[in-house]
Amino acid sequence: MTQQLVVALLSLALLTSFPAPSSGQSPTPPAIVVAAPDVIQEITLRDGTRAFGRVERVAEGRVVFRTLAGATLDIAAADVLQVAVASGRMAGREFWRADPNPTRLFFGPTARALKRGAAYLGVYEVYIPFVQVGITDRISVGGGTPLWYFEGGDRIFWFTPKVTVIDRGRTTAAAGVMHMAGIDDDSIGVAYGVVTHGSADSAITVGGGYAYARSDEGAGAPVVMFGAEHRVRRGLKLVTENYAFEGGGIMSAGVRFMGQRLSADLGLATPLGVETFFVFPMVNFVWTFR
Repeated sequence: MTQQLVVALLSLALLTSFPAPSSGQSPTPPAIVVAAPDVIQEITLRDGTRAFGRVERVAEGRVVFRTLAGATLDIAAADVLQVAVASGRMAGREFWRADPNPTRLFFGPTARALKRGAAYLGVYEVYIPFVQVGITDRISVGGGTPLWYFEGGDRIFWFTPKVTVIDRGRTTAAAGVMHMAGIDDDSIGVAYGVVTHGSADSAITVGGGYAYARSDEGAGAPVVMFGAEHRVRRGLKLVTENYAFEGGGIMSAGVRFMGQRLSADLGLATPLGVETFFVFPMVNFVWTFR
């Protein structure tokens, strides 16, 4: 992978994520439609006010919006910035937004697809940036390179294509590659398959892969991954991601804090099969563009 490819991926994510510049004219009110009874919408007003519920009537330049709490808002259509179908679900009387980063655990992938036109920019362990862009509803590509290196270190790049081959609601399956280049002019990586079963809030992910080194055909080794996620509060999810390979493995567990577009992962990991026990922190931030 070349530096130009990383730059191109970053540019594509930015171009698909930000609105076009304003022409200087007054903003045009968005198209506002009455929602079906089982649809939850999110309305955003020009003063920044947000509410969940559904549009009940649009007439004579006014919008009638009923919130989930039962309050009725009678709003001038010109004051509405956006009305969109909300991504998430009701938990009792509370609306829980969808996890903004459902396609990954701490680092390893789930089988869920990044939809066409969506993208996310992540920073893993503070200094490892990563971008992934949805090309279609089933295919995404991504890449990145560390922000800095130790003196004399090689410039490393990685490339992460992924294809979701099965999507049956609660069960999805995907295949992909995590390919890393620039290590002493060599390249290594993992070709994998992964299956995720469950809901967006609680699911397990299992996968198997083959780690390879291009310069040494005998250097490959199988890798097995098991992960799980469980949402315990509106903005909090428990996450675990674990690996087993010849001679050892890695165990990790932690939490994900979730906002509208930003998620933050805090966890601890420990290697298995080593003489000295130790743990190291995991700190990840991911910003999603839609």
